[in-house]
Amino acid sequence: MQKTLAVVNLKKLRHNALYVRDILGKRAFYAVVKANAYGHGAPQIALATEDIVDGFCVAITDEGASLRLAGITKPILVLTPPLGEDDVLRARYYNLTVTVNSVRTARLARGLNCHIKVNTGMNRFGCNIDELESVLGALDLNFVQGVYSHLYAPQNQRARSAQLAAFNCAERIVKSQIPGACAHLAASGGILAGEEYLKDGARAGILLYGYPPAGFKAKVKPILKIYARKVQTTRVFGDGAGYAEATKKYNSLTAYRLGYADGFPRKTPLGVSNLCMDSFIARGGGDLKPVLSDASLVAGQNGTISYEVLCGATRRAEIVYEE
Repeated sequence: MQKTLAVVNLKKLRHNALYVRDILGKRAFYAVVKANAYGHGAPQIALATEDIVDGFCVAITDEGASLRLAGITKPILVLTPPLGEDDVLRARYYNLTVTVNSVRTARLARGLNCHIKVNTGMNRFGCNIDELESVLGALDLNFVQGVYSHLYAPQNQRARSAQLAAFNCAERIVKSQIPGACAHLAASGGILAGEEYLKDGARAGILLYGYPPAGFKAKVKPILKIYARKVQTTRVFGDGAGYAEATKKYNSLTAYRLGYADGFPRKTPLGVSNLCMDSFIARGGGDLKPVLSDASLVAGQNGTISYEVLCGATRRAEIVYEE
């Protein structure tokens, strides 16, 4: 097997999911499994947590379709608003819940189960609060199941308080017409920020995979480990180590089958020089070399965040699930 080996611990996954469930109590719990569950394998992650959560969130309709084909029956909310009729047709066929962010998408998705996305300061997706009445007027209210937003900088108390105030206003407008709508503002950071952010439910992403967002602490456990496979050990000839000149004298070097095409940044310090596209060179080691057990460590080495590392690190991996 030439692929890298990724091992996902489902016992730790369920520990993390139950940790979030304990915080939320009886509130709605949406597990975020977009981007192939942050690289962990969306169908398997969803199947392993479906008995704990109330629904799932994905980024695009195709991700939702793959969950349905895997046997997931609970609600699936597509976070990106439909961009055209093809998205609406897929959502209807696979029984997906769509996001409405404007009068245009309200008309496009009329007759589909939906949640209204409100912009409370992130300025990404969502209608502004002064547009909310018009959006509601374009919808069949019988199909509106929720209203939500997303906190930017949830670790910043001032910023999140201002967003909470804006969302409270949006919630009042929607619930004046749809009392049973599920209001959800918090993602992983908001879940840890305090009870006032939990509303009727919340969406947990990075917490499920074992990492608290920046500025927070949580009793969760990383669920992914990655190993590179040994290709060969060679007696050193000449002065090279990968594409660079060796900085030291080595008697032997070992090549491992993992490079930047496998989702690891080129300068990740795994060997004696920068990663090649498909391999790296190291000093000795066994047939399987651990390269990731803590994505935040790899992120810190490369000036990025654990989310980005996780999304790329299983790009060319054989994923094995263990209990």
